[in-house]
Amino acid sequence: MAIKHFLQLSDFTLDEFNYVMERARIIKRKFKNYETYHPLVDRTLVMVFEKNSTRTRLSFEAGMQQLGGAAIYLNTRDSQLGRGEPVEDAGQVMSRMCDIIMIRTFGQEIIERFAANSRVPVINGLTNEHHPCQVFADIFTFIEHRGSIAGKTVAWIGDANNMLYSWLQAAQIFGFHLNVSTPAGYETDPARIDADQDHYTLFTNPGDACAGVSLVNTDVWTSMGYEAENQVRLKAFDGWIVDAEKMARAAPDALFMHCLPAHRGEEVSADVIDGPQSVVWDEAENRLHIQKALLEYLMVGRIS
Repeated sequence: MAIKHFLQLSDFTLDEFNYVMERARIIKRKFKNYETYHPLVDRTLVMVFEKNSTRTRLSFEAGMQQLGGAAIYLNTRDSQLGRGEPVEDAGQVMSRMCDIIMIRTFGQEIIERFAANSRVPVINGLTNEHHPCQVFADIFTFIEHRGSIAGKTVAWIGDANNMLYSWLQAAQIFGFHLNVSTPAGYETDPARIDADQDHYTLFTNPGDACAGVSLVNTDVWTSMGYEAENQVRLKAFDGWIVDAEKMARAAPDALFMHCLPAHRGEEVSADVIDGPQSVVWDEAENRLHIQKALLEYLMVGRIS
């Protein structure tokens, strides 16, 4: 099979997403039933981290081991990448010593350059521009709880960050509508929106963006790499908290999602994230199952 990377959601077709989600359902069922499933015996995943992580490292490392393979953790501070080794050289060398690579870094161009020099599949574990694994797991979670997301409306409340731009790509691919509300000064960059205008609407009022939606989604107001802006952002985002009032404007069976970690009292109120509409724990767990299916697909291909 030709090498295929997963650097952003637009790298896959809807058919591929549907296939991987079906595999995730099967793999998750095996996991829940304590069935041993080792399709990746003698395969090695290298995980390269330039940004800190809890869920990404745990889900990839545990997932690879559960599939019978091995996972190696590398932090750029402890490798030659942290001492100025060209990304292109690292891609050439690392890909000769393993079967697949996951990278969590800052600029999307870094992972693109690495993948262009890799002999094995590369997965985006997070960049400043995209977070495809998280949004893939989020959509899988919605489908588990409510069925197809096609034709539904999803609200994004908060920062115009990597999660939002991946959600915009998802709206185009999966055929749903995204209501986006970001504070003044933190609006979306039109050049980065990868969706037709009929797949999203921009709102200045976050409450209006939640009206009638099937899913309300948010994230921390200060993403990694922007910590110096934290106090300024807290003032700018005042009023963008997802609270019971905003959830009440959504559809009665609307779900709430947050990719975590969360700051209760800032971007979300405690009664929402810990309330009955919240599926954040299922969402977090599904990173494991979606990524296991993704690892299988990128290394083994389709299983008939």
